Amino acid sequence: MTSAVQTLDLEQLREIIAEVLDVETADVGDDTSFTDDLEIDSLMALEVVVVLEKRYRVKLREEELKQVTCLRAAYGLIAQKLADPR
Repeated sequence: MTSAVQTLDLEQLREIIAEVLDVETADVGDDTSFTDDLEIDSLMALEVVVVLEKRYRVKLREEELKQVTCLRAAYGLIAQKLADPR
C-alpha cells in the first residue's frame, strides 16, 4: 500500500506551477516572483495555492498564503507542511 503523503520534488513543483500559470517551465525560476516577474494577479495566486494544497494534501493558513511568492518559498512551505502537517 502506498502512502497518501506526496513526495515533494522541486522540478515537479516547478512544472505544476508553470502549468497552472500557463507559462513555460523555464520561466519559473527558483526565485522568480509570481506577481512581479510573472505578473499574476491574486486570483491566479489563489489558484496556485489551491492546486498545491490538493496535490500535496496540505492546508495553508491564510497568513501562509502570502509566503507563496516564488518557487523556492512555495517549496519551503510545502516541505515544512509535509514534515509537520499540524
